[in-house]
Amino acid sequence: MIVAQIPDAGLHREIEADLAARDAMAVLAGLREVVSAHASFDLVQKRDGKVHVEGRVRARIGQTCVVTLDPIETEIDEPIDQMFAPPEQIPELADLVEDDPNSQVETADPPEPIVNGQIDLGRLAADALFLGIDPYPRKPGAVFAPPAEAEDPKDHPFAALKALKSADAATPVGARAKKTGED
Repeated sequence: MIVAQIPDAGLHREIEADLAARDAMAVLAGLREVVSAHASFDLVQKRDGKVHVEGRVRARIGQTCVVTLDPIETEIDEPIDQMFAPPEQIPELADLVEDDPNSQVETADPPEPIVNGQIDLGRLAADALFLGIDPYPRKPGAVFAPPAEAEDPKDHPFAALKALKSADAATPVGARAKKTGED
């Protein structure tokens, strides 16, 4: 979106991702597929060349359940609220952001840069979509059950190794060296 084309009253834009864009997003995000992706934006010019972008990204994505490994589809509905500013203003605006981790006051992030007089709404929508992806999706009702504990504490996968280690510890040091051919 070219910033100079945004009227004083603001501008509304809708974006629907085509098949090629959805396939590219699926590859980037490590998804089975992006079934649909739609974004809506309201852009308003502020003073000093800043632009406020508000909107939503809605998508339907194909993932794999981390418990059952079954294919599932997930709905994403992410809000967008981002300020953009000319690049020369970013350093001074970033200095105003307080990075005190102990502060109870929530401070806004510094604005994103307007690059070559443009704001990439497609990239903004894709970033919001990626942030909305559940990294550990579960099929409804899927519950992870940890492996059952062995009834006999000596009956575990490393019991044989422990027995070898115990037998090796009982062998005199000189005998171990001869056994391996290192004397």
